[in-house]
Amino acid sequence: MIEVRTIVVTGYKPIEMGIFKSNDPKIEFVKAALRKRIVNLVDDGLEWVLVSGQMGVELWAAQVVLDMKDEGYEINLGVIPPFENQDERWPEDLQLAYEEVTMTADFFQPIYNKKYEGPHQFKAKDQFLIEHSDGTLILFDEETDGSPKFYLNKVKKHQEQHDYQVLYITPMDLDDIVEELRMADPDYWSS
Repeated sequence: MIEVRTIVVTGYKPIEMGIFKSNDPKIEFVKAALRKRIVNLVDDGLEWVLVSGQMGVELWAAQVVLDMKDEGYEINLGVIPPFENQDERWPEDLQLAYEEVTMTADFFQPIYNKKYEGPHQFKAKDQFLIEHSDGTLILFDEETDGSPKFYLNKVKKHQEQHDYQVLYITPMDLDDIVEELRMADPDYWSS
């Protein structure tokens, strides 16, 4: 097993998970799953979490890491978007969340110091993140297509030449978290 000091966290966008509001209870389950995995990685020596900051899993992971830092965990957050103002067309509540994350991250630097020009910026972002990390934690279901598959394809190509860890959060992991959280609720046992 590779020692993972720096990990990229990525996964689905909210719409790909059937999440359309920022107060959807499913977000708390995703965050709980992310937190559980990141805490275990920190216990094993993880120092940096890198995200591009896209809405969904990446933004939630960034929020989880910032919460962990507030609780005293020794972990750093790097936010490396593909270009400036990636959030300019997002809903206002997500823009505010993104702004908070980028302002409180330990490192923030877009790959391109200009606005969106084309898909090459996303490819360059993926390549940069993979080359500057020891592994990836990805919320992905092999049976459900979506935007993370493009990143995962790049990771698999990288693995042909390099030791690179890929850790998954699957729908089954999310189901387990839901059950853990339900059972941790005192009302669960009194009904």
